[in-house]
Amino acid sequence: MHHHSTEKTRMNSRPPLVRLIFVLFTIISSGNNPELVAGKPHHTASTFQHNHPSPRRLAADTQGFISIDCGIAPGSYYTDDKTQIPYTSDADFTDTGINYNVSRSENPSKQLMNVRSFPEGARNCYTLEPEKGKGNKYLIRAFFMYGNYDSKNQLPVFKLHLGVDEWDTINFNNSSQTVRKEIIHVPKTDYIDVCLVNNGSGTPFISALELRPLGNSSYNKTESGSLLLFNRWDIGSEQEKLQVRYKDDALDRIWNSYMSTSWESITAGFESYSYSETRFKLPGIIMSTAATPKNESEPLRFFLDMDDPSQRFYLYMHFSEVLQLQGNQSRVFTIWLNGNLWSDAVAPERLTSTTIFSTNSVRGSRLSFSLQKTGESMLPPIINALEVYVIKEFSQSTTDQEDVEAIKKIKSVYMVRRNWQGDPCLPMDYQWDGLKCSDNGSPTLISLNLSYSNLTGKIHPSFSNLKSLQNLDLSYNNLTGSVPEFLAELSSLTFLNLEGNNLTGSVPQALMEKYQNGTLSLSLRENPNLCLSVSCKGKQNKNFIVPVLASIISVLVLFLLIAVGIIWNFKRKEDTAMEMVTKEGSLKSGNSEFTYSELVAITRNFTSTIGQGGFGNVHLGTLVDGTQVAVKLRSQSSMQGSKEFRAEAKLLMRVHHKNLVRLVGYCNDGTNMALIYEYMSNGNLRQRLSERDTDVLHWKERLQIAVDAAQGLEYLHNGCKPPIIHRDLKTSNILLNEKLQAKIADFGLSRDLATESGPPVSTVPAGTPGYLDPEYYSSGNLNKRSDVYSFGIVLLELITGQPAIITPGNIHIVQWISPMIERGDIQNVVDPRLQGDFNTNSAWKALETALACVPSTAIQRPDMSHVLADLKDCLEIEVGAMRTQRIDSYKMGSSNTLKSCAVDLENEMAPHVR
Repeated sequence: MHHHSTEKTRMNSRPPLVRLIFVLFTIISSGNNPELVAGKPHHTASTFQHNHPSPRRLAADTQGFISIDCGIAPGSYYTDDKTQIPYTSDADFTDTGINYNVSRSENPSKQLMNVRSFPEGARNCYTLEPEKGKGNKYLIRAFFMYGNYDSKNQLPVFKLHLGVDEWDTINFNNSSQTVRKEIIHVPKTDYIDVCLVNNGSGTPFISALELRPLGNSSYNKTESGSLLLFNRWDIGSEQEKLQVRYKDDALDRIWNSYMSTSWESITAGFESYSYSETRFKLPGIIMSTAATPKNESEPLRFFLDMDDPSQRFYLYMHFSEVLQLQGNQSRVFTIWLNGNLWSDAVAPERLTSTTIFSTNSVRGSRLSFSLQKTGESMLPPIINALEVYVIKEFSQSTTDQEDVEAIKKIKSVYMVRRNWQGDPCLPMDYQWDGLKCSDNGSPTLISLNLSYSNLTGKIHPSFSNLKSLQNLDLSYNNLTGSVPEFLAELSSLTFLNLEGNNLTGSVPQALMEKYQNGTLSLSLRENPNLCLSVSCKGKQNKNFIVPVLASIISVLVLFLLIAVGIIWNFKRKEDTAMEMVTKEGSLKSGNSEFTYSELVAITRNFTSTIGQGGFGNVHLGTLVDGTQVAVKLRSQSSMQGSKEFRAEAKLLMRVHHKNLVRLVGYCNDGTNMALIYEYMSNGNLRQRLSERDTDVLHWKERLQIAVDAAQGLEYLHNGCKPPIIHRDLKTSNILLNEKLQAKIADFGLSRDLATESGPPVSTVPAGTPGYLDPEYYSSGNLNKRSDVYSFGIVLLELITGQPAIITPGNIHIVQWISPMIERGDIQNVVDPRLQGDFNTNSAWKALETALACVPSTAIQRPDMSHVLADLKDCLEIEVGAMRTQRIDSYKMGSSNTLKSCAVDLENEMAPHVR
């Protein structure tokens, strides 16, 4: 039984789906003719007249070849000693990965002495751009030899993709095995993406990648799909295990020789170059030898056995007479498949190649071929070579090509340092970072976020080719020049953020009009040299806050209040201020005060609700300069009234910390009360920990969020005079911005402590069940350690992914976790969605920190300064472990020493006769 080496599986895995068995036998056992679907074969022949045999001619043209030795130093190239094929580094074909030397191998070729490994990212790709472009036929081949390059002695398993579709699975029997994957493919685009996909079973890597152009007249078929190589044999060669490829084969196919002891080898005694000029360009060294049965009265038989009878095969049989037949000699035979005539009479001619292949694929549990000489034939049948392929369907779906060309140009112009490889949108699981695409057969880009990407230079015209773009965020880069007119021509664009750049000149009037009529959300702040008025001659635009640059003698900044737009108002309304004077004092501050009509304008009549709480609904709003804000509007039916409103507003006006949500302004217009906060685009922590959120927070992200929240709470406790107790700390009151930075929010129940070290303040217990300090609940005595208890529950939620009260059963998270802690079962404690991807030491320390916060007696709990220090230690443990792993990887990849070894590109077994 023969197994192609690329079809081998790891120990204890399933057997291969297909087994190719070549058998010479005198009697075919009965009952071996299952249901079969087969097509009649095609005959192709080319004849050349020669007065005498020509000497062997080697192919010498590698034009159109792409030959990549993966893992050698950037800029390196060499010519292979055996094949004379020039190989180059892969640095120009992929953007990611680490180079390694192979530590051990049995008779490796030069291309197998290095690998490129891809420890980062789920998908990493090579982009090939063949000279002839799309619509042409190519042979694509990839090599993989593990060789224990990473010193882990762990054989990886990973996926190989062609474009957006899965090509095959890469696995190994041992570290010295070479796996070769080969396919004949006609791309629909001018480029071909070959991608390595991490499926969680080891780090993908690759040794070599090759592309060879084929003539479009060869390997024809009537069914759709590409041809995945099963095997390719040079039959009749007496040099066992010899591989033939370029220069002998002009197309650089790899032929594995085979000769059975039950067959007789016949040879022409010379090699003709004429075969290389036929449609299939067959090597003369292969066609000059053939196999025939030793018993001339018997047919030549072989069969294919397969586990999956639905699998479709294409076979190409190559024939050529190798003997000089005498006048009365003839060799004529027919080909039968499972007892049915598959090919009419074949009469091979000398110096002529005849190829037999079916018009349709063949399939069945067993495909039994029999080459039988006809009655008038004096000589037995022969066969010179055989190729077997499996049909592989590829959807060849792609992102809209205009979008692909545009985003690739943007990547090139700005030298974007992201894993932007392969198709931008497909498969949906591997969309490029920062992109969102429409969900259809040929998706388009609808959202592009390149904020904080170190972009420099002008806004490139390629953005204008993203016709379906709805959201474009180019904020906080170093973009210069003017805001281009073409941005207004993007008909689908509804959000444009250009904050934090160095743009100059005026804003195009068409963009201004889109903003004014409400069809475009426009953010332009922090561009100091950008003029926001239409004329840019110092005149104020009544719809915007306009910075006006005057003479070098003085600079005057004017802010105007309007009824429809939103402005910053630094002039305090005296009548409103008088109404706000209460026992607690006045809301005097530099924060802006808004009228109710202004709130209606910035929220577009409160159309977008992004949250809900005891105070009322929270609505998304956009200020005139494009800044997004969250507007918390008090509901008329809310149990929280003006007292809580003033408490929260006053507190946020006097405290400022990067981990506390910033108050932008407030409204106290008659019965309408609202607080306007900075907008936190990633919602609250409870939402992100919910099972409904498929974007699972990584362990490092969770630790960083814990540190952020602890820093905010520690500031309230120890950085404010007098200290402030939050009283309602919970995951839904911890908000996350676009960078996942955590900030504490909702201070409506917060209280000052009269003295930092004085007795606890006695209040009516307030808070949320599950987070409420048991001692505070029973006694009403409030102190800083009441918040510490709540923070401990938040920390347990971050670790486990569970809510404070677990349903069904209404089990408190502390009770739920206790049995696993007693067993020391950290793996089941940590959120299972992390799939074990965390450092155990940091997890244990985080859990111990959380448990220290939740004793029922307050005096047993630590101060937030100690909690913060412990969490920073947890984060350092995790980061340190990751850093060590990366450093070790780079050490392994630091050398690119090449050794000259014999070419042995695949460890294959020859077919066997049973």
